[in-house]
Amino acid sequence: MSSSAERPLRVAVVGVGHLGKIHAKIYHEHPGAELVAVVDRDAARAAALASEFGCAALGDVTDLPDDIDAVSVVVSTPAHEAVAVPLLERGIPCLIEKPLAHDLASADRILGAARAGGTQVAVGHVERFQPGLRKVRAMGLAPRFIECHRLTAFSFRSTDVGVVHDLMIHDLDLVLDMVGAEVVEFDAVGGRILTAHEDVASVRLVFADGQRANVTANRVSLSPMRRFRMFASNSYVSLDFTKNYGLVVRKGPGFEGALEELAGLEPAQLAARGDLLERGVLDVVELDLGNEQRPLQAELDAFLESVRRRTRPAVDGSDGRRALELADRIVERIRSQAW
Repeated sequence: MSSSAERPLRVAVVGVGHLGKIHAKIYHEHPGAELVAVVDRDAARAAALASEFGCAALGDVTDLPDDIDAVSVVVSTPAHEAVAVPLLERGIPCLIEKPLAHDLASADRILGAARAGGTQVAVGHVERFQPGLRKVRAMGLAPRFIECHRLTAFSFRSTDVGVVHDLMIHDLDLVLDMVGAEVVEFDAVGGRILTAHEDVASVRLVFADGQRANVTANRVSLSPMRRFRMFASNSYVSLDFTKNYGLVVRKGPGFEGALEELAGLEPAQLAARGDLLERGVLDVVELDLGNEQRPLQAELDAFLESVRRRTRPAVDGSDGRRALELADRIVERIRSQAW
């Protein structure tokens, strides 16, 4: 890999289906990157995108030139190892879409190839880059309880895996990152509805430091939802990833003084008291997220920066393996119930 810190990084995308096309477009427009090639087994699809972005169209990852600086691997999960390992052994940093691999043995071979090549592995847990979460991390919130709901309509895609590896793994990664402690106990329920794998799943996680998390995923919902709520000893945060909206609620300076006055009111009476915020009883702040970078753009920016600086990626291979291991354990528990 070339090491110039001034020129744009020479990048490629392997797998240019729906998501891979977006990776290619972002790289094509990125001032710090030069999209050199797109790789896909579908020659017509690769050629069409290469023509649009003015880069080479290749049919196999082995055809990539030696001077590539970084690669996005956006193929199907079972193909991650076959694509990423040769690149990593050549010392080429890879951003591998989530989940890191089809199973832990494959994940370990990918990580081993990165160590052998002395290079980085980033994993595409793009929700880490949600604007609301970036704001909350800057606040230093230490959640004691987290509640996640990720519901989508049935898409007829990704049916080779269940909802845990397809959708829930996003929130498992977020919870593991926010809590920063080991899972010591969990209970899971779920089952098949439309596919051969689980289409709905719910898990309650217990962590070594006493935190709890409830995580629910459903890919047969009629109403989509992507909500992430965090509760701490002095605050409550609600994030809606679909609407890019966030809300933080804390005690206001007038909270203690208003306790006696408000304690005798019924819930309906409290709801009608529009003066609570004006009097500083509660401090309610809407997070300003409108001008923040969208998650995938922020993720690829962070990846390119880690390649340029030769630093640990924001979401590295060990993070991806940790989320995959927990997802595997949850699926095993669900399947043991034979639903």
